[in-house]
Amino acid sequence: MAKAGRVTRRTFLKAAAGAAAAPYVVSASALGAAGRPAASERIVAGSIGVGGQGDRDMSALLGDKRVQMVTVCDCDSGSTNYERGWHRGIAPAKEKIEKRYADEKASGTFKGVFTTPDFRELLARKDIDAVTCSTPDHWHAGVVVAAARAGKDIYCQKPLSLTISDGQAMVRAVKRYGRVFQCGSQRRSSSKCRHACELVRSGRIGKLHTIRVGLPGGHSNPRNGRSPAVMPVPKGFDYNRWLGPAPEAPYTLDRCHWTFRWNLDYSGGQITDWGAHYVDMAHWGMGAERTGPIEVTGTGRFPPHTDLWNTATEFHVEATYAGGMKMIVTSHGGGFRFEGTEGWVDLGGGCEPKSLWQSKIGPGDVHLYESRSQHGNFIDCILSRKPTAAPVDVAHRSITPSHLGNIAMILGRTLKWDPEKEEFPGDAQANAMRSRPYRAPWRL
Repeated sequence: MAKAGRVTRRTFLKAAAGAAAAPYVVSASALGAAGRPAASERIVAGSIGVGGQGDRDMSALLGDKRVQMVTVCDCDSGSTNYERGWHRGIAPAKEKIEKRYADEKASGTFKGVFTTPDFRELLARKDIDAVTCSTPDHWHAGVVVAAARAGKDIYCQKPLSLTISDGQAMVRAVKRYGRVFQCGSQRRSSSKCRHACELVRSGRIGKLHTIRVGLPGGHSNPRNGRSPAVMPVPKGFDYNRWLGPAPEAPYTLDRCHWTFRWNLDYSGGQITDWGAHYVDMAHWGMGAERTGPIEVTGTGRFPPHTDLWNTATEFHVEATYAGGMKMIVTSHGGGFRFEGTEGWVDLGGGCEPKSLWQSKIGPGDVHLYESRSQHGNFIDCILSRKPTAAPVDVAHRSITPSHLGNIAMILGRTLKWDPEKEEFPGDAQANAMRSRPYRAPWRL
């Protein structure tokens, strides 16, 4: 059953014998152990970025019997600088993988996980079929484009991109190299979210006219403190590599790890972090998965740009779509709601009329892509080569309105948007904000 481009057991063993510097995982005694497929039939995977969400992504693949985890990459060799003081980074990730596989072996021991702070070394390995990318947002495009070019299938965390042009580059690379791609938009694998969107798409609330998205506002620090003071770079943390294509900046703990999302050099704040989930659901319900708004207006409150945490703490963005549908995204919380001419429905079962949620989706209604596990669906699609629940072009379109909202708020004016050409018609100032310069020597 080994697919084209995958190593067979014989070539797997032969390569392992001469690759001490980058050990290939192989153990004759482990072949087929604990109900697992033989090594030649497993998807060989590596994880790039193994912090909080990265650890969860790695662990999800580690728990899939169809997968063999062989390598991890992170700029942190192992520390408690992550959210809630968790011990994350290369060392604990390696330990977790080795313990998992040791528990499956009669000997109770397992060694052979390759570690590196440089994702290019991981991608250079010919045995790797798939990778997870759970880095900060500013690294997504560089990793994804390189992974696609190297022939790897890719699971990338949300939000997909830091900029619109980064998203476009990922779409081009994944399509050019024919890779399977899954975005970590896990609500695509929620039966409740799917049902709500099917109700809307099947006309149960009448004509959809408004989607209300209430997101968190402000900034937070799960390490229970904040210090923007310049600090020495910790031992074992490759800070220059962490910065990568972002501008040069002095090290401080609250620039990195979990709180990177509050600095515009690395992320877009709450409107991209949480917006990646809920704008995605808005597009799914309105059938706008491969298009976008035609006009965006927004107001927001930003700290001074020179502040360490300078993403919007308050925002109100309105995006108008062809046909007059409007999506309103605010920082005042309140969840998510589709509103139509004959009722409304949210993603958790709330609705009006009250009987709406029990409405069955029949043969003549709209049936959306069904997935029960975002990570499991990724592996299913690697094996089948079919589209995933959250393919790259859909993920790109889902995050674009959040980028448009940030641009509109920064410029302080209403913006026209051409979703086909992906440009602001006749607006050079706004068009320049679709991309960011990359710090040398990094480039896409």
